[in-house]
Amino acid sequence: MRVLSGIQPTGRPHWGNYFGAIHQYIALQDAEQAFYFIANLHALTTVRDRDQLRQLSLDTAMDLLALGLNPDQATLFVQSDIPEVSELCWLLMTGTPLGLLERCHAYKDKKAKGLSADTGLFTYPVLQAADILLYDSDTVPVGEDQVQHIEVCRDIAGSFNHVYGEVFVIPKAKVLDQAARVPGTDGEKMSKSYGNTLELFAETKPQRKQIMRIVTDSRAMEDPKEPVGDVLFDLYALFATDAERAEMADLYNRGGFGYGEVKKALADVAERYFAEPRAQRAELAAQPEKVREILGDGAASARKKASEVLARVQEACGVK
Repeated sequence: MRVLSGIQPTGRPHWGNYFGAIHQYIALQDAEQAFYFIANLHALTTVRDRDQLRQLSLDTAMDLLALGLNPDQATLFVQSDIPEVSELCWLLMTGTPLGLLERCHAYKDKKAKGLSADTGLFTYPVLQAADILLYDSDTVPVGEDQVQHIEVCRDIAGSFNHVYGEVFVIPKAKVLDQAARVPGTDGEKMSKSYGNTLELFAETKPQRKQIMRIVTDSRAMEDPKEPVGDVLFDLYALFATDAERAEMADLYNRGGFGYGEVKKALADVAERYFAEPRAQRAELAAQPEKVREILGDGAASARKKASEVLARVQEACGVK
C-alpha cells in the first residue's frame, strides 16, 4: 500500500484537524510507503502573503513532526519543491473535461454564493489529481467531503489510461472515521470558518480561559444529564482514558455537578494529552534548520518517484 496525503498551510491546526484527520493518516505511515506533503501551491488560492505562506509551511511541518510523523518511516516534503507536479498537472488538464470541473463542490458553492472564483480554484482538482498520481499512490485518506475529489482523480486517470494505455495507478479513497467529528466551542463542527476552534499548541492559560467560556445549557446542577451529544463530554471523551470516560459518564447520569467541574477536567486531560507533542514542537521551533533539512531530504526522495512517473507519462503522450 502506498499512502499519500497533503495538508494546506493556511493556519494553525486545531483539535478538529487532529482527531478528524491528522492522527488518522499519521497512523498509516507504517504502510509500505507513505508520502505527506505541505500543499503550499494549493494554499495560494487563499494565502497571498509571501512571508506568511513560507512561515505557515514551516509551521505545518513542525506541527506534523511534533504530532508523530516520523521522517524515517514517511516522506515529508513541500509541494512546490517537486516541479514535476506542475508539469503533470498541465498534461492532465489537456484531457480533463470542462464539465467535470464545473461539477466540483468548491467551485459550485462559491459560484452559487455569487462570489468570484479564480482559475486556481476551478482547476484545483486537477492539481490534486497530479499530487496523487505522481507517486503511484493507491490509498488516499480523506474526509467524506473530499471523496468527490478522489473520484475526479480516478476519472482523470481513467480517461488518460483509456487514451494512452495503463499509465496511472488508479487510487482509492480511505474515508476517515467520521465518529471523530469534533464539536467546536459553540457545539457546531469545529472549523476555522466558524471561529469556534481550540488550537493544538495554544498557550495553556489562554486556552483554559477559552474552555471555561464554552456555552452550556441552563439545567440545574442536581439534574442528571445525557453525556453523549453534550459538547463538553464529547470533547472530554476524545482525550480521556476508558476509565475516565466511564467515570465522567456516570457523573452526568447521576447529576449533582456543575459544568465548571467538567470544563476543568477537560482542560486537564487536553493538557496531558498534548504535553509531549507540545514539548517536541518547542524543540523543533528552536531548530528550524533541522526541519528544513528533513523537508529537503523528503523532497529529494519524493522527486525520485515523481520523475519516474512523469517520464512514464511524457513517453506515453509523446512529449518525450
